[in-house]
Amino acid sequence: MLRVGLTGGIGSGKSEVARQFAALGAEVADADVAAHAVTAKDEPGYVAVVAAFGKRATAADGNLDRAWLRATVFADAEARQTLEAILHPLVRARLDEEVAAWRGAYGLLVVPLLLERGGARSRVDRVLVVDCDEGEQVKRVVARSGLSEDEVRAIMAAQLSREGRLAQADDVIDNSGRREALAQQVARLHAFYTDLAAPA
Repeated sequence: MLRVGLTGGIGSGKSEVARQFAALGAEVADADVAAHAVTAKDEPGYVAVVAAFGKRATAADGNLDRAWLRATVFADAEARQTLEAILHPLVRARLDEEVAAWRGAYGLLVVPLLLERGGARSRVDRVLVVDCDEGEQVKRVVARSGLSEDEVRAIMAAQLSREGRLAQADDVIDNSGRREALAQQVARLHAFYTDLAAPA
């Protein structure tokens, strides 16, 4: 089975691209979804994060305070390393389970940090980058999350640069325009990946 790694900077539109591929029948496993699952209350990731960061890592409802964690790890490299050491193995294991259940011609592994710090690059056959102007990224994230522009740019600074991602891409989707243009690109790549995955 062909495995395509889908990545892109924050606010580039990875989730929408993945949704459109799924609507065409592609298999999808999403690292962000997996991370939320393994850190749900009383799951192993939740227990380990609270053990490492203390009760301040939890919100009033007992779930993880994701906003506090995000602010903490982007301000402190050591804290980020601690969190990643806890979560990455759990997320990888969950993604492996999902991929093992795939039955389609190809699948998308959606990993925001696919190309950073070793990431999951070796686990995929092709890299698909969702690309858009950095100013557009900032605008989208501020609008959807309530983060300040400075906070968004701090997250972007912790990710591989736009140029660095594009340099490693096998395929690129330009998501700076209208949704109709996005759908056309997804349909073209869906056909390409389906052909590529077909037995010789």
